[in-house]
Amino acid sequence: MKDLFKPLDEKKLSFFHFKSLITTGMGVFTDGYDLSSIGIVLLLVLSEFGVTSKSPDYVSITAGISGSALAGAAVGAIIFGILSNQGRKKFYGIDVGLMTLGALLQAFVTDPTQLIIVRFLLGLGVGADYVLSPMIMAEHANAKDRGKIIALGFGLFWGFGATTAAILYLALQAAGVPPSLIWRIVLVAGAIPSASVIYLRRKIPETARFLGRIKGDVEGVKDVIREVTGTEVNLSSKIKDETSFTQYIKRNLGLFISAIILWFLFDIVAYSGILFGPSIIANSLGINSGVFQLLIEGGFTVPGGIIALSLIDRVGRKPLQVIGFVVMAISLVSFAFYKSYAGATFSPVLAFFLYGLQNLGSQAGPGSVSASGILGVELAPTKVRGLVQSLTVAGGRIGATLTSFVFPSLFQHYGESFAVYFLATIAAVAAVITLVAIPETKGKPLEESSNEVVISS
Repeated sequence: MKDLFKPLDEKKLSFFHFKSLITTGMGVFTDGYDLSSIGIVLLLVLSEFGVTSKSPDYVSITAGISGSALAGAAVGAIIFGILSNQGRKKFYGIDVGLMTLGALLQAFVTDPTQLIIVRFLLGLGVGADYVLSPMIMAEHANAKDRGKIIALGFGLFWGFGATTAAILYLALQAAGVPPSLIWRIVLVAGAIPSASVIYLRRKIPETARFLGRIKGDVEGVKDVIREVTGTEVNLSSKIKDETSFTQYIKRNLGLFISAIILWFLFDIVAYSGILFGPSIIANSLGINSGVFQLLIEGGFTVPGGIIALSLIDRVGRKPLQVIGFVVMAISLVSFAFYKSYAGATFSPVLAFFLYGLQNLGSQAGPGSVSASGILGVELAPTKVRGLVQSLTVAGGRIGATLTSFVFPSLFQHYGESFAVYFLATIAAVAAVITLVAIPETKGKPLEESSNEVVISS
């Protein structure tokens, strides 16, 4: 039955889709808030604990605080990716529960080690969400709008969360709140959006694709399709995918590895800006960290996300990602070159603009494709989708964790220009890999985009 999920693929956007978008998107909003807020308040945290750039443990503490949530996300992604084959919905809500608990505990830490441990716990929830949310979005979505649904719910919502963190930070500063309280309030506030959707996530229906292709539950598939589309379908009892797990892995191994590498490379570049842009880069330009983050998100990231929303289902995933990586590379090279050679004519405004363009290219391209989980869910058949998605997420989180350790070291030992040129090279390499290794998936049902074995009628 090649048209098994045709009612879902052809269903126009409805209230169900928008409700699901909010339910899944608020977790991503929290991800953006939690992972960007630490960069905004990093200098305050280090100051609170008496750590300066001249401290012997500066690099290790900075990296640990910045990267612990990312390391936790890599672990959480693998755990919940494996568990997802027992049910997409079964563990949905636990992810934001972990994020809520981790965010709240940050209020009570008394030293860097405690903060690192608590943020690792928070990261476990982030990793789980990075796996579960895109899968649930994709498996419920229609084929025509799937790209924009994921790009909005998992891409642009991230930017909204980061923007909120910057606004709260600036508001607390303007209110004269002591720095020792500002960073705690900013970090702890991440518990609010995650806690708000715990109940909704427990009520979201299981996906028809999991029920049919993995569990073989014919009546369950009928119920979900009826709930989502209002359509009654007649199904045979043979809807379960009997293709072996290893057969799918062997058949699509090259694609899966490419998807993992691309998220890994993207996060190396992107998280250098997320974690250290508001501190290291902003400081070098003489800009307040909160102002820097707010201008980056409002002036570049959100507009980039809007570009992605308008083009991802028309132009396609592949062209957007290639162009986005190229823009990132050019932006970073231009920024480093200008800072090195502008001399007396140097303008912080122009330097900021050149640097900010990487965020525009990022969110218009790979930030809304690879980093929103599209490649993992669209290139992997239902039976292996959870595992593949977990590996792509883990690849990204490992790249981001690596950045948290490598970028401060590169910056401190070789200077800003060298570090930025290094990141530009990585973006250029990722553009080439996308061009030669990734197929276009726009407008295709998931079973077609992933080459899933389906039952013939």
